Amino acid sequence: MSAAPFVTAIVPCLDEETAIADVVAGLLANGADAVVVVDGGSQDATAARANGAGAHVVVEPRRGYGRAIQTGIAAMAPETRIVLFVDGDGSDRLDCVPDLLDPIRAGRADFVHGSRVRGAREPGAMSPQQIVAGHLAGWLLRLAYGARFTDMSPFRAIRRDALARLGMRDESYGWNLEMLMRAAAAGLRCEEVAVGQRPRQGGASKVSGDWRVGLRAAWIIATTFLRLARGLAREGRSAG
Repeated sequence: MSAAPFVTAIVPCLDEETAIADVVAGLLANGADAVVVVDGGSQDATAARANGAGAHVVVEPRRGYGRAIQTGIAAMAPETRIVLFVDGDGSDRLDCVPDLLDPIRAGRADFVHGSRVRGAREPGAMSPQQIVAGHLAGWLLRLAYGARFTDMSPFRAIRRDALARLGMRDESYGWNLEMLMRAAAAGLRCEEVAVGQRPRQGGASKVSGDWRVGLRAAWIIATTFLRLARGLAREGRSAG
């Protein structure tokens, strides 16, 4: 890894005009060389404001968090060496971006996960359901793979070549869990850093704002873990 590898931040968003310009500016000020905003068909000025702040905007009208991320990955500059994943609602503390990038730049980690339940978490930044889900996922990952993650935060960074080897497939909310599982199963050098959390600065939560959507997301996460755990076991047997 060179002294200053090219960093691309991928930001999926939908109707987040209030926060997106500050998110893009904050990323560029804290270590990202380029920002790809994947707009899910916003009905407001999200795309225009992201573009005005210096982002490359890609529209992905098909629903699915993982699908949006894959679209962003496909749009990255070829010189990208580190991929940073960030939400577009302003809830991620962008002053923590260097904490995610530095272990990879120093050559001691392939993947760095930001834990929202550690560090400075402002009141109201996370729902009880999100905290419980993060702890549950961490327990399952530790039990199955010996990995020590405390959250399922989307705020994370990974070497581009390591990401390509993971074979990510999920197109829904299960993407974040799938990456943790695949990173652990693949034996990547993983670190977790405290990033805390702020209350969202704009837009409406796509998961935690409605209990029915929250239940659906929880179901996707649970079924993703079971499905992927079986798939990874089969892949391991085939490789053996």
